[in-house]
Amino acid sequence: MPGTTLPPFPDDVRTHPLLIIDYDLIKAGDTEEVNRLWKAATTLGFWYLKNHGVDQEVSDMFDMGAETMALPLEERMKFEQGDNGQTFGYKKLGAQATDASGKFVDNVEFINISKDDALAYPQVVHITYPSTVNARMENTIAPFVRKALDVTYVILKIFDDKLGLPEGTLESLNAMEDLSGCEARCTRSLPRQGKAVAETPSLAPHTDFGTLSFLHNRLGGLQVMPPGHDEWSYIRNSPFPVMQFAILQMRCLFSAEAFCNPTFTELCT
Repeated sequence: MPGTTLPPFPDDVRTHPLLIIDYDLIKAGDTEEVNRLWKAATTLGFWYLKNHGVDQEVSDMFDMGAETMALPLEERMKFEQGDNGQTFGYKKLGAQATDASGKFVDNVEFINISKDDALAYPQVVHITYPSTVNARMENTIAPFVRKALDVTYVILKIFDDKLGLPEGTLESLNAMEDLSGCEARCTRSLPRQGKAVAETPSLAPHTDFGTLSFLHNRLGGLQVMPPGHDEWSYIRNSPFPVMQFAILQMRCLFSAEAFCNPTFTELCT
């Protein structure tokens, strides 16, 4: 996003610290770093990851998201997700409730690209996409998906060992060639001020479906409720992406999320 100036992270909100895990070290099998990864994954379930090598692909994904969100709403709505349960395509602002009463609705819009469509392009596996997505399918989205998978497969191999599973078990449940609900996502949330920020979340509280989430946080906005807490805390934005461990779900999801012009890029496997 050339020329974009991002505001500093606020110093008057509750935050929660995360461990910083070195991908180079865990890939090399460093015992101490592997143990730190497992601690992070099995306590809070979130951690920062450095030296992952996906920086350029992530930057390109943010650009793709910004280009797509700049299209007229009428054009984006041609590729709207619909109500059939699939998540591929465009999600407009306010399409989801953020509380049980349904009084409040979300403040985010998504463009979700199926992993299967990205890797098979120009063949259509699930749906078609806006021109801004198609223009970057081969040189931005597919490389992001492949590199992000490389990172997650290294981590899943470690989790196989820690869980006492045969090597390759978790990777086989998240195989690149299998058709699935995996997706690359870019998300935008429009700025809000005053009471709306404190009282209504941009997106409803949730656990990502999938095994791992790979979230690149440029501006801030991700919140977590740590074990033993009853209030949400922000995760401070960082040059390192945030990873979330949700091993029990074992589905494959890719998500490049961007909030506020955009600010998040997330991969979930």
